[in-house]
Amino acid sequence: MNKILWIGWAVLSLVSCRPGEIPKSEKAFEYPDILNITYTPDHSKGGKGWYTDCGAWMGFTLPEAEKFTNGFCGPFDLDNRRWISRSLVQVGYVENGKIITPDMFHPDSLVYFPGQLYMESSIATISIRQRLFFTDKNHALLLCQSDEEIDWFFEGSIWGEDYKNEVINQSLVIYLPRGEVAAVTFEKDAEIMLTSSVYKASFSKLARHHIAVFSFFNKQEELQQGLEKAEALLGQSQRLQEQHAQRWNTYLERILRTDMPASYNQIAVKAMVTLLSNWRSSKGDLLHDGMVPSHAVGYFVGFWAWDTWKQAVATVRFEPELAKNQIRSMFDYQDEAGMIADCIYSDKRENNYRDSKPPLAAWSVYEVFRETADTAFVREMYPKLLKYYRWWFSYRDHNGNGICEFGSTDGTEEAAKWESGMDNAVRFDEAKMVKNREGAWSFNQESVDLNAYLSYEHRLLKQMAALVGERFEEPDRTENLRTYFFDEEKGYFFDKVLEGDFVRVEGPEGWTPLWTEIATSEQAGRVMKILADTNKFSTYIPFPTLAADHPKFLPGGYWRGPIWLDQVYFGISGIRKYGYHRQADYYTDQVFTRLKGLSGKAPIHENYDTHDGSVLKAPHFSWSAAHLLMLYWEYGRK
Repeated sequence: MNKILWIGWAVLSLVSCRPGEIPKSEKAFEYPDILNITYTPDHSKGGKGWYTDCGAWMGFTLPEAEKFTNGFCGPFDLDNRRWISRSLVQVGYVENGKIITPDMFHPDSLVYFPGQLYMESSIATISIRQRLFFTDKNHALLLCQSDEEIDWFFEGSIWGEDYKNEVINQSLVIYLPRGEVAAVTFEKDAEIMLTSSVYKASFSKLARHHIAVFSFFNKQEELQQGLEKAEALLGQSQRLQEQHAQRWNTYLERILRTDMPASYNQIAVKAMVTLLSNWRSSKGDLLHDGMVPSHAVGYFVGFWAWDTWKQAVATVRFEPELAKNQIRSMFDYQDEAGMIADCIYSDKRENNYRDSKPPLAAWSVYEVFRETADTAFVREMYPKLLKYYRWWFSYRDHNGNGICEFGSTDGTEEAAKWESGMDNAVRFDEAKMVKNREGAWSFNQESVDLNAYLSYEHRLLKQMAALVGERFEEPDRTENLRTYFFDEEKGYFFDKVLEGDFVRVEGPEGWTPLWTEIATSEQAGRVMKILADTNKFSTYIPFPTLAADHPKFLPGGYWRGPIWLDQVYFGISGIRKYGYHRQADYYTDQVFTRLKGLSGKAPIHENYDTHDGSVLKAPHFSWSAAHLLMLYWEYGRK
């Protein structure tokens, strides 16, 4: 029996089937070790990636074989960035009066499947299998099984001197200092002994299996009802396993194509797992579920605007309500003028209104509609989208010519660069700030990508208005844009200085008019010649954020040369729209086969080195995952 089949059989053996009943297969078993999240913490801080699901605010890891503990590591508090325990539920047993402690076990198998963790450990003739999966945003079910009846016990220690701990019925409850509560609930025959920060749960009789439920609540008011639900879940393991299998089978069926190579399918699954790992349920001032850019780094604990628009376009394929709620989460904080904040947090005092982000919201809503046919959602979002669209022309059009600039509310160049999304792009090196009105400043530079996005938003808003029976009378500026930003001499689209010349820096903004389809066929052909130049954009990994022959090109320079997969997608998708299908597939192949770690266990990163595909910046990055899925879905399409 090969390794994958053996692991699948072992996991299925955890399912409590009735006699003669064959467990339903789980497609997730075809993708073992989808990501490497092995990590055994030595102290309350640290980590590089977690297993989490359903929008939970707690995560777990597989223990390292070299630092093995006979239990999944965690929970980890994903908001406050602290380990609640090294391993809150470690498994041991008693045999003929001898205590077999968790540290005496040997790890035989440690696997991260999409949507669940699995481990098998053994000592002498006893083998124990453990499986962990989330049932909802607050609870995760732990299934433990042995081939023989044994005298089980669970034990663990709680980290954090500022935590308060107590036993309530069959639950160990941990009160966190900022109001959250963690708990683990055992079956009714458990006897729990708690001494300060150490507990032990033993049972009244021998058994072949035991079940426990991890819980995490965002406030103490949720505790009583949450513990009651945890107790109820203990008696529903069969149904919960079937529901879990069905949910993840559906996810995989919705994203995977039958005509793609196995290695590309692996990338698609990893991308989906990355997005679901970054899903966070509503908490505090985050009024709807959304998605953090990366759960693996502490500075990404909120929701960002243009990240959200991109993530929702990918997410709607497999979790439509999450896609809708992501969009709603940002519009929850649309201000009276129509502005959308750069980013929002569970404490709204931290929300950043110094700048907005590139306008892709209507694209996001329209893609949700295309996938779901939900006109009610379009009707809900349309007036908010229109208000946001108009905001740009009221607050970011310095000379009133109908062509906008990136800017800020505080007059700083820093925030204006943030608003572009390309924080340190070379094209803004010489840009200066000009005041439009109170609380509204612009760069003295009109940006081609901003106005191309706005043109696309205009087209989509017009279509949505027709869907919901609204009049749409906004002027169409597309014809002017396609000539205004195109340099006939260079054959490329550039930003322009207000009332001045082109900013002749060749960057991804120059291919945005192809993705938004405002370029003419002739213009697209001339842009394609520059994109195909191996000295500029047809590099080892295609479409860097600055032409590789520019004197300021830096392969590790954030937006001054590295690969960002959102811009790669806009480039590849853009040329595909103009009939360059073979070239689009060729570049997609380069992305899928050359980015380091993409086909293995490494996480998807924020950006990559142009020349060798090595990883840069944050791992487990949402919009990179989203655009990999889009590239996967569009591959081979004409």
